[in-house]
Amino acid sequence: MTNIYFDHSATTPVDPSVVEAMLPYLRNRYGNPSSSYRLGQEARQAMENARSQVAALIGAHPDEIFFTSGGTEADNMAILGTAYKQWEKGRHLITTAIEHRAVLEPCKFLRSQGFEVTFLPVDESGMLDPQEVQQAIRKDTILISIMHANNEIGTIQPVEEIGAIAEERGITFHCDAVQSAGRIPVDVNRIKCDLLSISSHKLYGPKGAGCLYLRKGTKIVPLITGGGQERDLRGGTENLPGIVGFGRATELACQVLDQSRWELVFLRDRIIEGISERIPNSILNGHRFQRLPGHVSFSFANVDGKALLSMLDEKGIAASNGSACHSDSPGPSHVLKALGYSDELAKSTLRITLGRDNNDHQVDYLLAILPDMIEALRDISPEFRPEAECPCQDQPSSQN
Repeated sequence: MTNIYFDHSATTPVDPSVVEAMLPYLRNRYGNPSSSYRLGQEARQAMENARSQVAALIGAHPDEIFFTSGGTEADNMAILGTAYKQWEKGRHLITTAIEHRAVLEPCKFLRSQGFEVTFLPVDESGMLDPQEVQQAIRKDTILISIMHANNEIGTIQPVEEIGAIAEERGITFHCDAVQSAGRIPVDVNRIKCDLLSISSHKLYGPKGAGCLYLRKGTKIVPLITGGGQERDLRGGTENLPGIVGFGRATELACQVLDQSRWELVFLRDRIIEGISERIPNSILNGHRFQRLPGHVSFSFANVDGKALLSMLDEKGIAASNGSACHSDSPGPSHVLKALGYSDELAKSTLRITLGRDNNDHQVDYLLAILPDMIEALRDISPEFRPEAECPCQDQPSSQN
């Protein structure tokens, strides 16, 4: 059976060189980085080397990198840590309706604790207007949290403009860069963010590792206390093999970013154009051009999205309907609902996210079998009428 992996936004395979970097720390270099003897200090040096590698990916200083268990912890650390630190200054936060749940859930929790949160809308392509941020700021606003790129639709937000607004108003700015780091250039000084989240397994590193960038001078309250690790901001013995692998993955990303980015843009556009030409009554989700290099998301009128995934799986293609973290939820995607989609159209979505291992032949195969699958599913759909106007046309266009 053909085995094609088209779900790199959910996770990426661990690069072989990352595995090689990790192996010594799973075998004989098992020291605790907090120990004072040689084995422990070798572990400490390996961890600090990884810190420098991660910092280089985003233009940060190594002392501004704090290791976590992944993007979710980093997001929670940024949002809750900032809110608890600045609650006497104000209790108002700003974010968007299409953030990852690792941002939305801590924001909702803070509302139950007496904070107020403004969830800004986005346009039909998933883009946030920076002026919406400007207008939402109040005297008691203490945090703005905006993702760099959306995991479900791939839209890249104007975070540099938003960061400039936050800096001018003296408001802490957090950017979730889990989907963008390692895929497009990310520079914390251009973004002007105070906090930024990254996850290792989205850029060919191991699961269970990530980091929070914390600009010098920015203060937060730690969520995990204990032995004083990570300069008292994240207690617990560090996941040394994961951190070493994370560091190597970011180093590799720096080396291949430019070449791989344009290769993925080429493959992405082939899929977008191929689906648009071959499958009627389909709609591209997200911005046509301001989107991640390897990200494709389409909704197909009167198609059962989960049934489509099963059919693709039987043909050896692994893809998704949207966020892997939301796959068990019976409801429609909150991201597509925020774009104005009906429940039915939101549930008819296919997300194809490409990686370094994908190629033209795999794209050819997808485009060869997908139209027949869509037609077969529509044939058994009681709602589908080929002669009728596509309900997508009542939805916003993503071609701007």
